[in-house]
Amino acid sequence: MLKVDGIYTQYGKIKVLNNVSFEISAGEIIALIGANGAGKSTFLKTVSGLIRPTQGRVTFMDRDIQGVAPEKIVSAGIAHVPEGRHVFARQTVQTNLEIGAFIRSDAAEIKKDIERYYDIFPILGERRNQPAGTLSGGEQQMLAIARGLMARPRLLLLDEPSMGLAPFLVNEIFRIVGQLHEQGIAIVLVEQNVKKALKITQRAYVMELGQILYHGKSSDLIEDDRVRKSYLGET
Repeated sequence: MLKVDGIYTQYGKIKVLNNVSFEISAGEIIALIGANGAGKSTFLKTVSGLIRPTQGRVTFMDRDIQGVAPEKIVSAGIAHVPEGRHVFARQTVQTNLEIGAFIRSDAAEIKKDIERYYDIFPILGERRNQPAGTLSGGEQQMLAIARGLMARPRLLLLDEPSMGLAPFLVNEIFRIVGQLHEQGIAIVLVEQNVKKALKITQRAYVMELGQILYHGKSSDLIEDDRVRKSYLGET
């Protein structure tokens, strides 16, 4: 579904991604793990068109999307839920979801999808007429995910969905991510909670200083001494 071949990305003269290759098949859920500053968010931004790589190639569904405008990448089937939620604070929950469907013109289906996500995220249904900025952090994260799903993506890029949340909300977010995967959406999950990420994903890539160090089955990596020592705090 998505294939990234040897991309290099930089901010000005600062190199961030160095010869990164990555792939995900339809219906897979994959974790991208690594320390802060490893380049994980930059990788997602490169895939979603917010940053252009200086070298390399990004293809989605056999189409070259390198250099394609972000809104056209959304139309192609990739939705990016960024770190920090970035909801439209002054707009209502309902309006935020409608904005998520900006590439669509099927009004009746948009309404059905909004109700569908109110079923998946019941608290959003209760808050539908509230400004998004008045929601709790966990509620805003749910809204950010639901807003991304309103584009009906084939591939969902999730950047740190559990960051800053209370433990019970972290569990709820991971439950929802697993539920979305069961519905057939391919997911790339960037997550600091490495243990939980490896438990719900099929494969994982480990990134350090802008490079992929190694990758493999999540069930194998959770037992790997390098991962246990560096990311799980175990010896």
